Amino acid sequence: MEIKKQTNIRHLLKDVPIPGVIKVRQHFDGSRVEDIPGTIRTQLKEQSLSARIRQGDRVVLTGSSREIANMNVILRELAAFITSCGAHPYIVPAMGSHGGSSAEGQKEILEDYGITEEFCACPIHSSMDTVVTGYTPDGLPVYFDKFTAESDSIVVVGRIKAHTAFRGPYESGLFKMLGIGLGKQKGADSLHAAGFGAFKERIPEFARVIMNNNNVVFGVGVIENAYDQTCRIEVIKGEEIAEKEPPLLEYAKKRMPRILFPETDVLVVTQIGKNFSGSGMDPNVTGTWATPYGSGGIYKQKTVVLDVSDKSHGNAMGVGMADVTTLRLFNKIDFTALYPNMLTSTVITPGKIAMVMEDDELAIKAAIKTCTNIEKKTVRIVLIKNTLSLDELYISEAMQQEAMETEGVEIVENARKMKFDNEGNLLEFV
Repeated sequence: MEIKKQTNIRHLLKDVPIPGVIKVRQHFDGSRVEDIPGTIRTQLKEQSLSARIRQGDRVVLTGSSREIANMNVILRELAAFITSCGAHPYIVPAMGSHGGSSAEGQKEILEDYGITEEFCACPIHSSMDTVVTGYTPDGLPVYFDKFTAESDSIVVVGRIKAHTAFRGPYESGLFKMLGIGLGKQKGADSLHAAGFGAFKERIPEFARVIMNNNNVVFGVGVIENAYDQTCRIEVIKGEEIAEKEPPLLEYAKKRMPRILFPETDVLVVTQIGKNFSGSGMDPNVTGTWATPYGSGGIYKQKTVVLDVSDKSHGNAMGVGMADVTTLRLFNKIDFTALYPNMLTSTVITPGKIAMVMEDDELAIKAAIKTCTNIEKKTVRIVLIKNTLSLDELYISEAMQQEAMETEGVEIVENARKMKFDNEGNLLEFV
């Protein structure tokens, strides 16, 4: 699809002022795990988990579709532990329909995150084949990765955090990795069929069926702080995951990043991507919810999204939650990578196309122009890099006094004009 030169639109927006911006730093609890391998080894030894791995066993480790800090190191350490027990570790992508719902695409995602056979010293087995491992109490089939179902043991590994579409005791975490991730496209499709409103009940239902019919020996829950650093690792015996995951989720919610300003007129997100959030941009941060089952994030009139990360491989999930985007992002969209997520989740809005502007400058002006009941010269703007990198951001001059009065916010640069290159692309965060 060709987007024509927007000469007339540029004329319509030529008098819209873009305010000066101020760089601010947000301060969060920065405590983190300093020794990743040592922490894992200590917990494995303290819980005597080597006794659960039999010599010669084929043991599956799960690999996530998200870019999780230190995950390649964590998987390498777990693979080494399994090997030391005389068993054979395998990493299996546990990512539902991501990666274009293809085995090759899912393995490529892992490799982009540094999770390779060479680094982790074990094979990666990627397939979309599933079996029915059991049925829920109301008769729904629970699909499960065939290779994993045929293995001897499973170690479920994943990040525990707030979900981007619903609220419940189990959101993004180990139960979700089992029920959706290892369900591949068929399992994810089955679990999503009733919509996100049913996730609160369905995720634990599906996970319990899987655990009753497969040998989940233990889990490893990883939590990140607001700086995208590993702040907690919990090794949990399989039979204790149901009890221990909910309090870990509550802890994770307290450590997640956020924008410390409650509202603005325009939110500008420099980059969205599946490596940042399953929704491209985390609505827990941006307030861009695609379902009525979640809430939170900054309140604003308009949202602008400028680009999509290369690690998303053209999956621009989240662009539909923006009001305005750019031709640069539009040209990167691979609809064969984007649409499987929506067809599986049943939620179409995140993949719709926002208003497409020729460049970043026009996109920001369009958002300002379409705000109502504000003085355009004193428009309030918050500009972030992505929803994982919130330690530094930019605000417009109209928010300076608020920044000075907001706990946890430090002004680090005086006001200056937004910088654009000769093609109208924003130079902040570059």
